[in-house]
Amino acid sequence: MEKFGWNSSTYLKFKEERTQPSRDLAAAIKLEAPKRIVDIGCGPGNSTAVLKAKYPEAEVIGVDNSENMLEKARVNHPDITFVYCDVSKGFEGVEELEGGFDVVFSNACIQWVPDHHKLIPNMLGLLKKGGVMAVQVPLTERQPMHKALGDIAKLGKWQGRFPDLGSYHTLSAEEYYDILTEHADYFRMWETTYYHRLNGCEDVIEWYRGSALRPYLQRLDEVEQKEFEAKLLEMIKDSYHVQKNGEIIFRFPRLFFTASV
Repeated sequence: MEKFGWNSSTYLKFKEERTQPSRDLAAAIKLEAPKRIVDIGCGPGNSTAVLKAKYPEAEVIGVDNSENMLEKARVNHPDITFVYCDVSKGFEGVEELEGGFDVVFSNACIQWVPDHHKLIPNMLGLLKKGGVMAVQVPLTERQPMHKALGDIAKLGKWQGRFPDLGSYHTLSAEEYYDILTEHADYFRMWETTYYHRLNGCEDVIEWYRGSALRPYLQRLDEVEQKEFEAKLLEMIKDSYHVQKNGEIIFRFPRLFFTASV
């Protein structure tokens, strides 16, 4: 969330790897000529650009609650409209979101937003009849880094420093299934695990500097940040096998679903 100071440059160091799930999610949208599309949690605009490339004639709007991300998105993609919206507070008052959408898209965003039992119906509520909602959420609970963050927060000098961090709002597949059964006319769900090629565990740390590590590091001074990252590196090393060429496989599972009303 914005209070943790998103940094678009750090996030985009793995632009191709972060963008591929949005390409796969966009490919699952079978509408031929949608007129209005919204990308919720657009970040620096890489996922929004995927939508604009697929549907060049559509009006595409990206929304995010990070001014840093929106600034980068506007510079990189001047042909797309980007507006501020904190979706955790709803969509009211955002003029650009009035009138309904043919596609409501969200790639790797809603894990930061609480109360999905309310959020998912609200997102579906932005759709015109026959429209499609397309969502992807990282399955963070399977990641060695997230286990390490939970463990390190209980150790020594770090104990008690991060009482409000470490939890995501992602639900189980079964819970999303029940929400979609109640609120959508049709939906489908699937899971993909991406096998990213990274140069080593140091790259895993670098990956998370653009996401999950942000709120932790921003509570620490420069010396503490280096100590914290060094301890994390020690804790995750045994989770990754070093290949013959020196690289590691960074497995990243993600849950996808599309729904229509």
